[in-house]
Amino acid sequence: MPDANEIRALQASLLGALDTAAALETIKSKVMAIDADTDLADGDWEELGRLTLAHAVASQALRGLVEAMRARR
Repeated sequence: MPDANEIRALQASLLGALDTAAALETIKSKVMAIDADTDLADGDWEELGRLTLAHAVASQALRGLVEAMRARR
């Protein structure tokens, strides 16, 4: 029988990963507009770095939880 706290943790973890993916969407147009003649502003590089780190951490946390839950089943 699934643990209710574990299921809530899975749901929260999934939402965290989806939220960080949505945050990356906010800078997508700036990144996609880069060509040989343009570049991102310094602040945009900082934001992109922050968002990609947040997404990596959230995704890895979700993956770890999924693997732990699978191992118990």
